[in-house]
Amino acid sequence: MHPCLSRRALLVAGGAGLGSIALAGCGGGTDVPELTGVAAGDVVVALAEVPVGSAYEVSIDGRRVLVGRPDEGTVVGYDATCTHQGCNVRPAEDGLACPCHGSVFDLATGDAVEGPATEPLARVGVAVRGTDVVLT
Repeated sequence: MHPCLSRRALLVAGGAGLGSIALAGCGGGTDVPELTGVAAGDVVVALAEVPVGSAYEVSIDGRRVLVGRPDEGTVVGYDATCTHQGCNVRPAEDGLACPCHGSVFDLATGDAVEGPATEPLARVGVAVRGTDVVLT
């Protein structure tokens, strides 16, 4: 004879499963390059890898960073941590977007342009050196 699941056990298991799915959107997956021991002057990415009008995602010593290229002649860097509740912001059609609660940040300035976030993304110093983007 097979034991039946109680209603409580089923609801607890179902809630845990749904909770883990919801949190997966806020997690920092392993889908981005991981760099360790990076210091000022070290190469973060080749400039050609950063699309104009978008951003390149990289993890530097465990910190998710977005290297953006709002136009052909400009490169910017931001900490990818959303200023609302700490989810990882990602490149999107309309700038940089948080998949957890829908905040949108301007690619050129890092300013919050759509809430619930109201504070800008933290800057990460980057510069172009030859054909590469380096940490400053």
